[in-house]
Amino acid sequence: MNKKSLAVALFSLFLAVALCSTASAKTVLKLGTSTQPSHIYNLAAEKFGEIVAEKSGGDIEVQVFPAAQLGSERDMVEGLQIGTLEMTLTSTGPMGNFVPQVKLFNLPFLFKDRESCYKVLDGEIGTQISDLFVKVGIRSLGWFENGFRNITNSKVPVEKPADMNGLKIRVMEDDVFILTMKALGASPLPMAFGELYTALEQKTVDAQENPLAVIYSSRFFEVQKYLAMTGHFYSPAVLLISEITWQSLSPEQQKIITEAAAQARDYERELSLKADQELEAACAKEGMVITRPDKAPFAEAVAAVYTNPDVIKAIGGGDAAAGQKLIDAARAAAQ
Repeated sequence: MNKKSLAVALFSLFLAVALCSTASAKTVLKLGTSTQPSHIYNLAAEKFGEIVAEKSGGDIEVQVFPAAQLGSERDMVEGLQIGTLEMTLTSTGPMGNFVPQVKLFNLPFLFKDRESCYKVLDGEIGTQISDLFVKVGIRSLGWFENGFRNITNSKVPVEKPADMNGLKIRVMEDDVFILTMKALGASPLPMAFGELYTALEQKTVDAQENPLAVIYSSRFFEVQKYLAMTGHFYSPAVLLISEITWQSLSPEQQKIITEAAAQARDYERELSLKADQELEAACAKEGMVITRPDKAPFAEAVAAVYTNPDVIKAIGGGDAAAGQKLIDAARAAAQ
């Protein structure tokens, strides 16, 4: 091989190594959700990815996988723990199995409006609880929003708690949700969200409860006739990253992720508010019969959930006194 050929060969080798190094330098983060692509979770996840790509100059890529492609919410959180998944945007439903203090936010009628929600979530209480996630191998990047939850069913217009009697209603896998629905006289059935539409269609369950954004994007109006605007739970969501993944990132990358998460959170909350303002009419247009029951009898019917010793102890992470203190603090802050 002459000198010219050798030089060309060496340059080609150098270029190949350089290109390989550049390609391997890109950090790819898979982010899973359980909701349909049009849901606000996924719109926020896509926005998060756009912000991250812009801030990192394309060095960090967020790949969004909606509709439970990567498993149920619980499956995805477990994936974060062992490092088989980098990120998820999830409801708080399954989180009580990992950080029991999250059950605080599942208490019925805890919040009267969004302002009171954000005061608690973005304040000392929300920070105190999100800081606990690291102990179980996951890290919170901020409280997003699922929204105020309402009840749909295929059997009867719900005007009062007695109308709930005997309804087989799907709930998230959380004991506070289960106790609340039992207190209303319904028969709660814990079920992964990905299984819900089929269960409603086949009438193995009569009812479900979710924010309007979920009800509409999941097309539950196709299999549910009645919508009751009960607003019985405010359901936060949380953007999570695997602690294994977090520790593999540089300080600069961590800063980019943190800043992008805060911007995506604000964007998603705006989408949620807009959904509540617009989707009730959209559901009515699709043929749903909508009722607006007085919430006071419902709140009275579920009051015992707040005094249930198992709930109080769970919210305290096994310490009843700590649980009661947290409940009292949240109720006071939410006023």
